[in-house]
Amino acid sequence: MKRFLWKMVGLMILPALSIQLYASEVAGEGLSLLPMSGAPKGGDFVLQSQDGAVSTEAFRGKVLLLYFGYTQCPDVCPTSLSLIAQSLNELESAELDKIAGMFVSVDPKRDTVTALAEYVEYFHPNFIGVTGDAEDIATAARLYGAQYSYTETGDSAMGYVVNHSATIYLIDQEGVLRFAFPHETPPEAMLGAMRMLFEEGSS
Repeated sequence: MKRFLWKMVGLMILPALSIQLYASEVAGEGLSLLPMSGAPKGGDFVLQSQDGAVSTEAFRGKVLLLYFGYTQCPDVCPTSLSLIAQSLNELESAELDKIAGMFVSVDPKRDTVTALAEYVEYFHPNFIGVTGDAEDIATAARLYGAQYSYTETGDSAMGYVVNHSATIYLIDQEGVLRFAFPHETPPEAMLGAMRMLFEEGSS
């Protein structure tokens, strides 16, 4: 049963060493802001939260789930964050102490740090919401191959929407990007990968 589960996990998770951008999908959505070649390597960055500056380096010793989106996203972000929350809700309290989630807003014009804190709290208390100026966000996104662009909507009160990729990144206790989960990856797959990293960290 365990072997079968991990076979399914392998089909649903792209190991970080072989992450590839889906060029046709990116081109089709017009997400050309941060073109990359090869696999994203990940890395540390610093952005702002409601409580001040936050560095990914501060999460050493914990597993970190990372996602790029924005609070006014109509469906993709809520779906992704809900799936992450479902996986976190399956963890024991001791396991929850070993993991954190970071939601990076790529819409700094509208997403204040206060709005972000309120938004992520709705999904799970282990989430933190961060953003920054355009350059800092672009730097963070480039490290992970996250794509986004802005499209004006003249007939909408929102003024514009943000088209963005929807990959969920899983970073291990040493700060190494280990897994990239495609959009709508089942919570069971994320849960299995988290527990694998927990086991590695305790060995």
